[in-house]
Amino acid sequence: MCGRFLLSVEPADLEEAFPEFTYPSKFAPRFNIAPTQPVLVVPNDATNQADFFVWGLIPSWAKDPTIGSRLINARAETLAEKPSFRSAYKYHRCLIFANGFYEWQTQPGIKTKLPHLIRLKSGKPFAFAGLWEHWQSPDGSEVKSVTIITTTPNELMATLHDRMPVILPHAAFAHWLNPQPLFPVDLKSLLVPYPTDEMEAYPVSTLVNSPANDRPELMLPA
Repeated sequence: MCGRFLLSVEPADLEEAFPEFTYPSKFAPRFNIAPTQPVLVVPNDATNQADFFVWGLIPSWAKDPTIGSRLINARAETLAEKPSFRSAYKYHRCLIFANGFYEWQTQPGIKTKLPHLIRLKSGKPFAFAGLWEHWQSPDGSEVKSVTIITTTPNELMATLHDRMPVILPHAAFAHWLNPQPLFPVDLKSLLVPYPTDEMEAYPVSTLVNSPANDRPELMLPA
């Protein structure tokens, strides 16, 4: 799964990495983004405009928005089957920007899991494959929300967990963001593990266990 990540770069870094998109002029670096918090997203609405959506998908048919806290991830293998995701998979795909994510490793004989930071060896930002929805509240306000798609782990991630988030290569962005309805046959080849040799992982402080801790020291090797 993916339950915590970071976007610690400046807007200028994203503009340099992915110049085809327009970004908010200013946003604070985040080192410990948690579910239900805002995440930076490009939806497939043909605008190429990045904006902040809530992390935790609220299906358009949901009666209670708290369902989003249980839909932070979506398994690539069952997107087309699950009622919560199948419509968004066809119509509402998005990119979710990050430059690292955290995973907790079980240690034999030790109760506390060891957190790791996983990122690209290049240190550059990247984008998770995501789905988005808009939900209308009874008072008429709208909530835009997202979920991160996960897949089987690559060799690096398999030492930490049995799932990993789908990281899309830059060359796949345009296809994933096609505003037209697409079907699983058009998309499933993208939902695969990212190449192991382009990634790295290292232990970090258990301070990351608390979402209240959101500072640069969380990125330092333990």
